[in-house]
Amino acid sequence: MTVRMRLKQISLLLLAMAISAIGFFQMFRRTTGDASTTFLVLLLVVGALFVLLWALIARYQPYASQAILPCVLLLSAIGTMMIARIDNANTALGKPSDVATRQLVWLATALVLSCVLIVCLRDYRVLRRFSYVSMVVGIGLLLSPMIPGLGKEIGGARIWIGIGSHSLQPGEFAKLFLAFFFASYLFDHRDQLAVGGSKFLGVRLPRIRDLGPIIVVWVASMGVLVLQHDLGTSLMFFAMFVSMLYVATGRRSWIFLGAVFFIIGAFLATLVFSHVDARIDAWLHPFSDAEYNKTYGGSGQLVRGVFGLATGGLLGTGLGQGHPWFTPLANSDFIYSSVGEELGLVGLLTVLMLYLIIIASGMITAMKVKDGFGKLLASGLVFTMAFQVFTVVGGITLVIPLTGLTMPFMAAGGSSLVANSILASLLIVISNQANKPEPEVSSDTFQYEALAALRDHEIRTRQEAKDAESGASTNTSQFPQTTEQPRTVKGEAR
Repeated sequence: MTVRMRLKQISLLLLAMAISAIGFFQMFRRTTGDASTTFLVLLLVVGALFVLLWALIARYQPYASQAILPCVLLLSAIGTMMIARIDNANTALGKPSDVATRQLVWLATALVLSCVLIVCLRDYRVLRRFSYVSMVVGIGLLLSPMIPGLGKEIGGARIWIGIGSHSLQPGEFAKLFLAFFFASYLFDHRDQLAVGGSKFLGVRLPRIRDLGPIIVVWVASMGVLVLQHDLGTSLMFFAMFVSMLYVATGRRSWIFLGAVFFIIGAFLATLVFSHVDARIDAWLHPFSDAEYNKTYGGSGQLVRGVFGLATGGLLGTGLGQGHPWFTPLANSDFIYSSVGEELGLVGLLTVLMLYLIIIASGMITAMKVKDGFGKLLASGLVFTMAFQVFTVVGGITLVIPLTGLTMPFMAAGGSSLVANSILASLLIVISNQANKPEPEVSSDTFQYEALAALRDHEIRTRQEAKDAESGASTNTSQFPQTTEQPRTVKGEAR
């Protein structure tokens, strides 16, 4: 890699850092007038860690995609900026808050873990050796909130575990381990799952005996919904498995079956679980008085988020000049609405473009990498991120019901930030293998290999002829010879 190319790559990261610094400066000048020393020190530490991570990628993953890291930096900066802006507003209203400071601490932790991953995980294929271990760890993390005394219920969903005064969402890490297992399992069984059965409405369905994996994952997803009341996580795991199943087999019938299972599950969930039915009612009739005035499970939060988006208009009210704190959970579940209020439609489209660059880089990596396990792993990880972004944006903009998922890299919360940073690092590691150039073969080596192949072919042909001759003589020796055998000409090659 030439020095000129490296300078172009580092310039992307430095440009992202400059845009972030201007945004923080403008936001603080319009709110408190100045930032705390602790916050500024943490910002400098995070900036230095981003530069260190880039240097380690250039050293240990030289052919990796250089588009992912600057996008992660910008998304993290926009999210932290909005969280700090809401903290300042809450402090001015007499409710002191330091969520942005904790977010920077979590971001620094995520970057340190990413640095370790970039240095230590030279070959991602080593993860395939621990496929069933990953399955056990993933299921254990997913069900850990159900342990009495450890799990915590927040907002009606039992998806948290308490660690002292802090809480952790283990489902964010479970998606990584289950992605490892799904990729390994589907890579080993892709030939059996690709075999088609009978046709239905022009679609060749899989064989009945091959439906076991999708039924098991569907039952597990419904179990998460039943035990933890978490619609978003259960839907995300099922959608991730179906997408990886399609990539492994190339059969659209799996997508069709996944949609059928999803419709059945959604219908049963509306009948059995009141909170799912309440979310659908709030989505269908958000502006009705009955839904808006409900004390629990109504559309009040959703409508306030929509009003925030409408207030932003095309260019937004400006950093520090809106009122995003009017919406509940404005720094986590509804941070997309907060960004839309102060940065407008242009800011929202910019955020979506950054996500699109990461997703497109992951998809290109999945298409370029020759290893089947890497192809499945990259597609599964990038689909998980795309699915989270779609469900959050779709829920806030009334396209689909709210699911409770968070925006990757932007929403307040250490679990989501660390897990998605590891996800991005894995995509970088896989992209290094995908972009690595093929070793050049010299003409002498090519000639040698061609002669060796020709020699092997001649030896194999002679052996087959000799076997055929010995077989013929064996067959004829069992019967009396009635004709004179042809003589062998002296000196004839045998």
